[in-house]
Amino acid sequence: MAMHKYLDNIEEVVSVGESFRLYVRGFSMLPLLGYGRDNIIIRRTTEQEDILGRIAMFRTHSGHIIVHRVIKVENSIVTLQGDGNPYKQERCHRNDIVGVVESVIREDGREVSCTTRAWHMRERMWLILPAIVRRYALGIMRRMHRWRDNNQ
Repeated sequence: MAMHKYLDNIEEVVSVGESFRLYVRGFSMLPLLGYGRDNIIIRRTTEQEDILGRIAMFRTHSGHIIVHRVIKVENSIVTLQGDGNPYKQERCHRNDIVGVVESVIREDGREVSCTTRAWHMRERMWLILPAIVRRYALGIMRRMHRWRDNNQ
């Protein structure tokens, strides 16, 4: 409940500070962002910053906060898609983008920058796979995560 209230005011939180840390929930950004094991560092962004290809946090028209990859920017309309959901896209206005993911803190405490060459290689290797291959791989990953959660 406290997290819900925190997310209600996320734009204010970001405007006060340069970045903040958030626990990853959901499967939509597998395999790069792992459900229940990673935290992300969100950095505020300006409307002038190039965000194409970046993982961004935005607020939907219904008020939900979502973190997905920016796949297209046309004028003030931004199209986003989860890496772990190759069939569904969302659109928002550029000013609905709260911030971009700057780094990921893994379960073991390691911080991985999302701006390095190695990170971009991992992104490309996953995104270049045909949607059908990604679909089956994601199904296996989701089952593994659920099995792990049930056996801990």
